[in-house]
Amino acid sequence: CRRCNADLYQSVDKFDGHCGWPAFDKEITGSVVRLPDADGVRVAISCANCNGHLGHVFVGEGFTVLNVRHCVNSLSLKFLRTQ
Repeated sequence: CRRCNADLYQSVDKFDGHCGWPAFDKEITGSVVRLPDADGVRVAISCANCNGHLGHVFVGEGFTVLNVRHCVNSLSLKFLRTQ
């Protein structure tokens, strides 16, 4: 999380969601909170540590075996090189 430095996702769970934003099919357990979006249709995702808005999660699109797409605003993430 760019705001609080919490670990949210791992690069092995990133995929091309064809949406222009980073897409992940799995979050680090306990790192992301899902809440109804104000539009009443989508599901918003926030950092569990600081409540910073991350984007939205979509289920049932068939991009991966897990069938989940976290569409994350790249400005809410801090990308770190892993070893």
